[in-house]
Amino acid sequence: MTTTTESAATVAPASDRDAFRDGAVDERSRARLAENGLDYRRVQIDGDGYAPWLQVVARGFQDGERSDEQIAATRERSRYRRLTGVFDPAAPMAEAPVATIASWLGELTVPGGAALPSAAISAVTVAPTHRRRGIARAMLEGELRAAHAAGIPMAMLTVSESTLYGRYGFAPAAASASWRIDTKRARWIGPRPEGRVDFIPRERLRELIPALHDRSRLGSAGEIDVPGGHWDNFAGTRPDAEKAGEKRALQYADAAGEVRGLALYSVRENHDDFTKATVTVAYLLAETDDAYAALWRFLLELDLVAEVRASELTVDEPLRWMIADQRAATVTVQDHQYVRILDVPAALEARRYGAGATIALQVSDPLGFAEGRFLLEIDGDGAARVTPIGAEAAPAGAVEADLGVEELSAVYLGGVPFATLAAAGRARATDIALAGRVFGWHTAPRLSIWY
Repeated sequence: MTTTTESAATVAPASDRDAFRDGAVDERSRARLAENGLDYRRVQIDGDGYAPWLQVVARGFQDGERSDEQIAATRERSRYRRLTGVFDPAAPMAEAPVATIASWLGELTVPGGAALPSAAISAVTVAPTHRRRGIARAMLEGELRAAHAAGIPMAMLTVSESTLYGRYGFAPAAASASWRIDTKRARWIGPRPEGRVDFIPRERLRELIPALHDRSRLGSAGEIDVPGGHWDNFAGTRPDAEKAGEKRALQYADAAGEVRGLALYSVRENHDDFTKATVTVAYLLAETDDAYAALWRFLLELDLVAEVRASELTVDEPLRWMIADQRAATVTVQDHQYVRILDVPAALEARRYGAGATIALQVSDPLGFAEGRFLLEIDGDGAARVTPIGAEAAPAGAVEADLGVEELSAVYLGGVPFATLAAAGRARATDIALAGRVFGWHTAPRLSIWY
């Protein structure tokens, strides 16, 4: 569910996106890899190197080999991305990289409803034949240095292996919840809004969803602007889509006829008992509370369905309070959206805060981007001014706080309590309760996709 936007977006200009996409690889990482006989270079989307790059990405994520049709479809939908590979000239397939990484300049919603320009990182793979040679480190540090040099204040990613990215300053900042709902026990007690839910073609959903998402995303910290290719994947509207016909599309239109919500789901029959099918909700996007309630009610009251499953939900879903038996839902929470602050003043000034205060922040950063001492001054409206102060004395009455960039990134979206990190020995402050109120937020952050 999303709520009304609290402030306007700060949108990254197209020229900035193009400049980051077309920028050169980081020279320090290139030289480091060259010492080991490896070639670190950009991969051009229209060049001969794209197909082998994509095949290596598929292999790295344990997917099957891509067909010519899949390669062509993916190429057309990947032009926004910066593609990089590490190549071994001595390998039998020297044209194929032994490691890959992709990135692009996107926008991260932060507490208060602003959109912070952020480098999204994806497609990180290293071939098992080339492990423990410093390749992943060189690529990730190289992308972070490229983003920092371009003036991008934040990096972000979703991860397959959660233990790898803390060493680079990334922290899980927005968790996601997966739900399994026993429909017979759940029983709907939530609102029954006016308006109507209707089936629509998947192609129509694909037309509607970008604008609806852009109207909605600034209401939820942690959400990002979604590249068009992701919507094609969800809707199954790519020419190479597999089992696209299994997806069913819904829209909710309010009493005035405006489309305020969309959903995609599929059904798996139970051949032993046809009254106990399983519905999997691939995506549900609601611009209003009414849209949220209407779509969830429809899904939970489908005939011949015993269980509804959904993932990438927020950890504070209102749905819990819309069903008669909360134990009908089995909820699993895990880390999801990772962020990494690169520019402390720019990042901290972009968001709003839960309390007015003056905090002297001592931030450590092994990679140096966010290292320093900063004065965070927050007014009564939650707006902040951040000033580097070095060794200067903080103003009288200021809270002194000491934490690493990973910990600062963790609390940034308001989903990880400062007090929790302090109790874990990961952060210190002279007034932990006030620091908690400052960095906390009234709604949990979320990210409704993987990227």
